[in-house]
Amino acid sequence: MRLTPTERDRLLLFNAAELARARRARGLRLNVPEATALIADTVCEAARDGLRLAEAIERARAVLGPDDVLPGVADVVTEVHVEAVFDDGSRLAVVSDPLQGGSLGDAAPGAVLPGPPHTEPEPAVRLRVRNTAPVPVSVTSHFHFFEANPRLDFDRSAAYGMRLAIPAGASFRFDPGGEAEVGLMPIGGARVAIGFAGLVDGELDAPGAKEEALRRAAACGYLGVTKGDGA
Repeated sequence: MRLTPTERDRLLLFNAAELARARRARGLRLNVPEATALIADTVCEAARDGLRLAEAIERARAVLGPDDVLPGVADVVTEVHVEAVFDDGSRLAVVSDPLQGGSLGDAAPGAVLPGPPHTEPEPAVRLRVRNTAPVPVSVTSHFHFFEANPRLDFDRSAAYGMRLAIPAGASFRFDPGGEAEVGLMPIGGARVAIGFAGLVDGELDAPGAKEEALRRAAACGYLGVTKGDGA
């Protein structure tokens, strides 16, 4: 299929807007490129639906509000320019003050990528974790929690082979000196831990792997390794 540069640009804009819609449907707040793409795409789709220029601009103003975007985005996205094809030809649409609404959903034209429900997996175990570091520590969803920051104090043995029971791509922040309860669930798939802090670097369930990992953690000064772990 041969596409003109204008057609390629339109497809790129549409794909960026669909990504923004999917992320917003998951409850995420949008950044500058995502918000800009969604507003511009709304104008183009409104034009395709046969709306006039002024009507397309008003629809674009209604699609996002200040609560739909990350902090600071509203100060940056103050005007969006996009060329759209209306019934009477190509017109430049200038959407000023675009973050006026906040009504995403079925009324947002072009939305075809439903976002998955924003739910947390069911944890297998729960642990109390205390951050003894003077700085915040964040741990992502699929990090081998056993190997998390050495200054996090928790039962390392119970966390072996586990990850945080939070949605994929999310993270959990431990404030300096703070304590929190987290849920953990077993790492799935082939259950291989490569990288991270280098305490395993292999199959989690291999004979002696846990004992060796606990020995390494103790030798490296990780908190939460009790006397006798790994012996």
